[in-house]
Amino acid sequence: MEIHDPNLHLKLMEMCDCYLGTDYAATIQKVADAPSADIQEDALRYLALALLFTLTEQARQLSLKRKKNKITVTIKHDDEKTALRPPAKPVFDKIIAIMRGILHLDEDKGGLPLTLGLKNDQIEVQVKIERTADKETLKVKFPELG
Repeated sequence: MEIHDPNLHLKLMEMCDCYLGTDYAATIQKVADAPSADIQEDALRYLALALLFTLTEQARQLSLKRKKNKITVTIKHDDEKTALRPPAKPVFDKIIAIMRGILHLDEDKGGLPLTLGLKNDQIEVQVKIERTADKETLKVKFPELG
């Protein structure tokens, strides 16, 4: 059972606000390559940066996947995928736990909409999480923009 912390949603939005306008790809790489002692902070930072990067690239989906011990992170446009530097396994696990906590998802498979407030605007994304014995996936689908 996950611990439900209503402040995680607020912390994620604050992290998004904090990094708005930065070089998302370069900062994601720094966060992935140099984890700090605070895994939750690193997880929120990585997730915020990945969400912002996906949004600014006008991509349709952000996917974080762990299959056995291999972690991959991709953003998907209609016809192409871009790989991002994946986080360390403890950070990946915390990202999943944070998203499960925000959405109150305890089941192995589930999905719900999530609204993110960004400065003076907001966006609603669809979040799906799936867990099996050797795989865990978090997918965030973005609406059509433009």
